[in-house]
Amino acid sequence: MSDTPSTGAKKRIFSGMQPSGEAHLGNYLGALRRWVGMQDDYDCIWCIVDEHAITAGAELAWLFNAVTPVGDLERMTQYKDKSQNLESIPAGILNYPILQAADILLYKAYGVPVGADQKQHLELTREIARKFNAAYGDTFPVTEPLIGEDVGRIVGLDGKSKMSKSLNNTVPVLSEPDDVWARVRTAVTDPQRVRRDDPGRPEVCNVYSLHAFFTDDTTRTDIETRCRAGTIGCVDCKRILSDNISDAFAPYRERARQYLENPDQVRRVLNEGAEKARVIARETLAETKQRMGLNWREALS
Repeated sequence: MSDTPSTGAKKRIFSGMQPSGEAHLGNYLGALRRWVGMQDDYDCIWCIVDEHAITAGAELAWLFNAVTPVGDLERMTQYKDKSQNLESIPAGILNYPILQAADILLYKAYGVPVGADQKQHLELTREIARKFNAAYGDTFPVTEPLIGEDVGRIVGLDGKSKMSKSLNNTVPVLSEPDDVWARVRTAVTDPQRVRRDDPGRPEVCNVYSLHAFFTDDTTRTDIETRCRAGTIGCVDCKRILSDNISDAFAPYRERARQYLENPDQVRRVLNEGAEKARVIARETLAETKQRMGLNWREALS
């Protein structure tokens, strides 16, 4: 496969996020902070996947159905998890990984920043690219997984489930300090620690694990020592975490206020980005159709 199209010498990468409303702590730790850090090194396309069902992504996904075995889709872990309690399984759940592959390959992305829970989907994207290239000629890059810092599974404030807005076990990024504290104070800690002066186990405490992202090393070491000795309570530990989260998100709250006061600035940035992406998408889709012999209208014109 020839080099991936790029801006200058930069390789193109792609990723998207679902339009589930305000970003939360899990989104920030799992993706957003990493996206920001990659913008100088790559030609980045970041998207909100709210309109791909009516754009070229869906059209390319339909073409990819021609090279994707049903067995590969049925083996996807996410499909198994989501369909196990359904009597009638929607086709969209089965085919979703094809749409995801189309979103990525539509822009001929060299790589995608992923976590452990998305590696299987990206491998399917890679396999679709291989199968298409074998059947119709080199067209798509075999997209590389870009594995960053291993932050592990970001567990919600309930101490058991993945952070999720629908489970109400996370902290919205734009929360004011009082709201952050209202969320963090409910977080589950070491289940065996009943009284304040009981020795704690930081290694099993979800609150302590979150300190790794928001608290400096010296303070975190002090919290660990005092927790094991039973000289700091869980409420105090949570208060420190809450204050640090609020401080970390303060610039984002301020930036959001500026954008809310100037919505035209946001629309301009979105429209400019969409037009750049649209040009790439049109070229890729036209090439794909040509490879598959579906450009008969152009041949007759």
